[in-house]
Amino acid sequence: MVRFNKTYYTSAQLVQVLKERGLQISDDARVERYLNNIGYYRLSAYMHPFLKEPKTDHKFKENVSFDKVLRLYRFDKKLRMLLFNEIEKIEIAFRQAVANITAEMSGNIFWMTDVASYSNAAKAAKSISLITNEYNKSREDFIEHFKNTYSDPFPPAWITAEILPLGNMTLLYSNLADQKVRKAIARAFYLHAPVLDSWMTVITLTRNSCCHHARMWNKTNPIIPNDMKKMLRPWIAHATNKRKIYYNICIIKHFLDIISPNNDFKNKLLGLLAQFPEIDLRAMGFNNNWENEPLWK
Repeated sequence: MVRFNKTYYTSAQLVQVLKERGLQISDDARVERYLNNIGYYRLSAYMHPFLKEPKTDHKFKENVSFDKVLRLYRFDKKLRMLLFNEIEKIEIAFRQAVANITAEMSGNIFWMTDVASYSNAAKAAKSISLITNEYNKSREDFIEHFKNTYSDPFPPAWITAEILPLGNMTLLYSNLADQKVRKAIARAFYLHAPVLDSWMTVITLTRNSCCHHARMWNKTNPIIPNDMKKMLRPWIAHATNKRKIYYNICIIKHFLDIISPNNDFKNKLLGLLAQFPEIDLRAMGFNNNWENEPLWK
């Protein structure tokens, strides 16, 4: 462990540093504006693939321009926007499945705030504390209406679910005490319960990365998703790196085909890739001829 001792550089100084490292820059003032608005540190993640080995020398490969770096940055932005838009549909469907299937099967419309609904009391207490906080601070019209109309301490599950983050909904699902309920919810998405739990965690992490504008295209997942030996719906036939974004994209496609059978996700993805033909799909985990996999046909 050592102390951080790097010196602060202005955007103008950083432009000169990049030029000394071999990055082609034709308009210093233009690049300086981008550094002022985006930040050198953020852009440096998109410069990294263009560095020579060893990358610790911080020397750019031949004929690498700032515009190449910027195109990679723009591709990543468009990818995040595409995935976030599709994940919204999954989040809403999962939220409603967990809230309504559990209420129907348990006969308890207030199950979300009932400790008896969960297998781990400590985790349940944390979840209920979060629900309480979200409920108390919410200024949504439907929450204000419930508070002003009913004497119950919390709304029924299908209302409470509307104010909960996706991550919390996933935790509620994973902690459900009744395994029959967990399995029924998973069946709605043609998955086994442990796989649904794992895949929704991946969806949540991907969503959060999108929300926080994090690098997406070549990022490595912090977890390895579970899978099923025999999928109940079309899936990918060839092994791929389960920690790469392509696997996340496949998970998204699986859910979309159930929620919205006529979705155009494949066409949107193909359109995005066509806009940026220079993108290294291998770095994203794509297989050769991926679009011909059963999942994508």
